[in-house]
Amino acid sequence: MDIWWTLHLKRDPASVPLARRILLGAMATAGVDPQIAHDLGVALSEACANAVEHGACGRPDGGFQVTASICGDRLRIEVTDSGPGLPAAPAAPRVRRPAVPEAAPVRPAPHPRPRRGRASVPARVLTAHRPRREGHPYDTHVLPHRPAAPTLRPVDLDTLPDLTAESGRGLFLIHALTDHVQLRNHPLRGAIVSFDKILKWQDGALLRAAS
Repeated sequence: MDIWWTLHLKRDPASVPLARRILLGAMATAGVDPQIAHDLGVALSEACANAVEHGACGRPDGGFQVTASICGDRLRIEVTDSGPGLPAAPAAPRVRRPAVPEAAPVRPAPHPRPRRGRASVPARVLTAHRPRREGHPYDTHVLPHRPAAPTLRPVDLDTLPDLTAESGRGLFLIHALTDHVQLRNHPLRGAIVSFDKILKWQDGALLRAAS
């Protein structure tokens, strides 16, 4: 059985907890897992709060709409406001490539000088003046190569939002608590925030029994 419902709410802060309570009541009646219902309630609250705060369009009676639909094990929620819509993404700036200077003529490398040291001494000289050990001539010992210690990369805290702030965390929470998020503009109204969530059910859920 597939069900859906729509709420038309005023652009008022009191509409945010009202939408959440209606959703949680429907989830409890249908038999959705309480943790899944809680996550959906938080995500819906953030989407509604954004619609109340940013959905003004110069009309005092401008409200917003919440639509929820359950199809099988998937719940989709859409919050549509009456504001100006989402801003267009800025175009990427054109990067001007610098002129490549002419390459300087390559000079031939000088003839390498013979290396001096123990490595250039013939083996017969070493064996004539050094004692033999286990039937092998004495030579230099080379220490094994030690791998460099791994470099620990610090966590970039700038990529995480301030979860204690009053704004700027809504979309972060919606993405974190749901499975798929889509942002788009309505052709006649304003912005639409939609998100999906795979549902888990309690034993003896009414909606599963009626399907």
